[in-house]
Amino acid sequence: MALSTSSAITLNINGEKHTLPVDHRTTLLDALRERLDMTGTKKGCDQGQCGACTVLIDGRRAVSCLQLAVASEGREITTIEGVADGDNLHPVQQAFLDLDGYQCGYCTPGQICSAIAVIEEHAAGWPSAATTDVRPEAGVPQLTADEIRERMSGNLCRCGAYVSIVQAVAQAAAAESEGTEAVA
Repeated sequence: MALSTSSAITLNINGEKHTLPVDHRTTLLDALRERLDMTGTKKGCDQGQCGACTVLIDGRRAVSCLQLAVASEGREITTIEGVADGDNLHPVQQAFLDLDGYQCGYCTPGQICSAIAVIEEHAAGWPSAATTDVRPEAGVPQLTADEIRERMSGNLCRCGAYVSIVQAVAQAAAAESEGTEAVA
């Protein structure tokens, strides 16, 4: 008896459940773009090297071209379409807009999703390869331009908007830090 190579899966994307039949080899990127018409997530290299397809899965960034759709079932997936709060842009989106953190805009959705995760990872105290003191007692490292560059290094911009991208991430991190302090 031959085993089936497809299944009906339910994906939780941007707070909505979507049930669809997929071939087991379908990537999350292809399910999003080709099956669910969520074209904000871009297909760049299709090899996990450029970051254009970055989405958030359970709050952590993932390149969706390397993630199988069937492996995403039961997880919370956030795409660029789901980061804003209605008409209110996410602070990272606003910073990219304010500081021209995009050129052609193709990589921007992946850059924004990565930046959201970068800010959360940094706030949680996760070190990066640029962190000079990784001892727990050193506390959260300062989010310098070098830290941002290292943490965003998995996202390529063919137009070279890196200076503005780093500034946008720094501005959004500062805005979120101020918002957190005001709440606390």
